[in-house]
Amino acid sequence: MATIRILQQGIRKSAVAGYRGRIHPIAGVALNKDWNSSFATRTFTTSSNNGQQRYHNWRESAALLGTAAGLVGLTLIAKSKNDSHLAASSEEREPGSIVPDLPTYTLSDVSKRKTKETRIWMTYKNGVYDVTDFVSNHPGGSKILLAAGGAMDPFWSMYAVHKNKEVFEMLEELRIGNITEVPEEEERDASNPYANDPKRHPALKPSSSTPFNAEPPLQLLPDNFLTPNDLFFVRNHLPVPDVDPKTYKLEVGIDGASRTKSLNLSELKNRFQKKSVASIVQCAGNRRSEMVKIKPVKGLNWGAAAISNAEWSGVCLDDLLKYSGIDIDYVDCDHIIFDGLDQDPTGSKYGASIPIELARRLKRDIIIAYEMNGEDIPRDHGYPVRVILPGIVGARQVKWLHKILLSKKESDCHWQQKDYKGFHASIDWHNVDFSTVPAIQELPVNSAICEPVNGTSLEEGANEVTVKGYAWSGGGRGIVRVDVTTDGGKTWHSAELKQPDQPLYKTYAWTLWETTIPLPADTRDVEIRCKAVDSSYNVQPDNVDGIWNLRGVLSNAWFKVDVKVPGEEPQAKKKSSWWVNIKATHGILAEFCEWPD
Repeated sequence: MATIRILQQGIRKSAVAGYRGRIHPIAGVALNKDWNSSFATRTFTTSSNNGQQRYHNWRESAALLGTAAGLVGLTLIAKSKNDSHLAASSEEREPGSIVPDLPTYTLSDVSKRKTKETRIWMTYKNGVYDVTDFVSNHPGGSKILLAAGGAMDPFWSMYAVHKNKEVFEMLEELRIGNITEVPEEEERDASNPYANDPKRHPALKPSSSTPFNAEPPLQLLPDNFLTPNDLFFVRNHLPVPDVDPKTYKLEVGIDGASRTKSLNLSELKNRFQKKSVASIVQCAGNRRSEMVKIKPVKGLNWGAAAISNAEWSGVCLDDLLKYSGIDIDYVDCDHIIFDGLDQDPTGSKYGASIPIELARRLKRDIIIAYEMNGEDIPRDHGYPVRVILPGIVGARQVKWLHKILLSKKESDCHWQQKDYKGFHASIDWHNVDFSTVPAIQELPVNSAICEPVNGTSLEEGANEVTVKGYAWSGGGRGIVRVDVTTDGGKTWHSAELKQPDQPLYKTYAWTLWETTIPLPADTRDVEIRCKAVDSSYNVQPDNVDGIWNLRGVLSNAWFKVDVKVPGEEPQAKKKSSWWVNIKATHGILAEFCEWPD
């Protein structure tokens, strides 16, 4: 019996594991995860009273076992030949190129295959691939599903590990067909002010299309300390201007003064020492969608990824002002105003301002930036020049910057005066007065769980989970702790922090974090929560209710995700012993007489 059990396990591990969900190419036998044919489950015993029957069972089972072993052997041979053919052919052609004799599919065909139930298809160049059985083995976890039913090309280039021969060969093993159809280019209406907007990465999830506003998938954020430019969240209030760098001018001056300094792009790049800073840009409405669940608010329905981190390079504001004859420490002004080139059809432009005291504190850290992560700033993010105000809300970090003005008054722009301000939960649109509170500048401490994403099903029987996320606090306050719980806050676990190389009290970049923590025993639905603590020991509030406001800004409650642990439901508590005894007696008596239930 032991020998046969070993054969069973060997066959199932070596053959079935490699062919789950496939059809045997010769016998047409379906082999899947729940494969349980008679030869693999038959029990063999030497304690039978009928020796002849025992011999017959053994011979029948042995025959079945031999047949199955033969089928597996043929399968292995067939697969070996097929894999050799694929490997040989893949060496002779470019990955994703057309393969003769394979069926041709349409974009519509692929778009319908997004789930395990329909099979998960993707395209790469001219290739169509069925990745359904590979998803659970993908080293990047569920990130592969971002391309389900579409092209994997934009995601493929995000990771250097993909760019090697072995990975391309693995990809080609999943090849099922070709695709030659080219996505149709959307026709642009010249009268539409948004018609000239730049193209965006398909991974970005729009919260509005005109103007375009979008955030990347949350699970991609921990992959990079510096967010790739094309995955950086996009916040536009107006159409994206198309600025000619040859004619671009930046004006610097004092409100009411007769003279201003004007510099072109070349002068900004060549007259000043280049300064760089790694700094977050975060929308004031980041995580607004959590407030919407409490009560409706006005604003874009942002998730938790309206935040990104980049290294910005350009001119130090203090250097630029001194070159323009302005000493920020002594100038008789109360605000510094930044005006952009983006405008609405009436000609009204976007602008913002910060108090002069804040500008003085940050004068060596504020960057008039022309580079983002070592490249020219993309159009969506302010090409050719924008202002970076480390530790300050994104709404003040004006893009397409064309004027810096020191003034006694703050910016009169709508988004400075009638927006991006915080109120308590009893203030609503019927009784709000925006003039009674200051504009948001520094943002509160915040954190979010990026992996696992909400609704994830963990491995069956999992007893721990690895959690990853980001944390950040405004005003340069570094993160000193991130706490994570899986039992509603009864017990907390401190995450390992990947802190930026910046002083604790001048930390402008985010802190990425990770921890592996135990899951509650006998629980199938688990809520994971996190909260961050900054260098001033500010901590996130435990719920959204107390911080709700009519604009849905400053949302920084404990972040929560729900995950599932597959498996049998925990058994209900056993009946009391007296009932068990009665039922046992009932069972015995039932053999001799009828017993009412």
